Amino acid sequence: MAKPLSRVLGLSGESLFFGEVLAYERGVPQVTYGVAVSTSELRRPDHTEVLRQSLIPARHLADVDYRLARQTTLDLWRRGDLTRQKLCDAQPMLLRNAVECGTRTEEVCPVCAGDQLAYVTYAFGPRLPAHGRCISSERELFRLNARKSRLAAYVVEVCTSCGWNHLVRITSLGEG
Repeated sequence: MAKPLSRVLGLSGESLFFGEVLAYERGVPQVTYGVAVSTSELRRPDHTEVLRQSLIPARHLADVDYRLARQTTLDLWRRGDLTRQKLCDAQPMLLRNAVECGTRTEEVCPVCAGDQLAYVTYAFGPRLPAHGRCISSERELFRLNARKSRLAAYVVEVCTSCGWNHLVRITSLGEG
């Protein structure tokens, strides 16, 4: 079986489309399978409960959520197609930020089941370091959100015990 080239995310009216692309024909992606999710379903309280535990609440329609990619990664690991060494590969700086600046969640690590996950939030944009800025408090978040320029915030879940880490979502900050 051919490996997918990329994931597709599309928005049409009130539906989000996710799928796998195996090839492009004349610039048009050939989707091999996909799923449509109503945006009203994503706004239900049970879908955003976990997302509210981080510093940045899920409130923008432009938020990109990576729960399906996370589940796919975990399924690959459980099937044996992905080693734990590749799965739990958090860099030392990410682990330090999880301990010092991360927001603890009630969710237990899906890999080692030994520790609670922490959400670490990084902001990228104009007049910020090239490696991003780790947001450590709500005050800092409000200050960045008040800027005139558009910033991107990345929320990563991290287990400090085994090194599991995965991008939870990307959202926009600022008034630009």
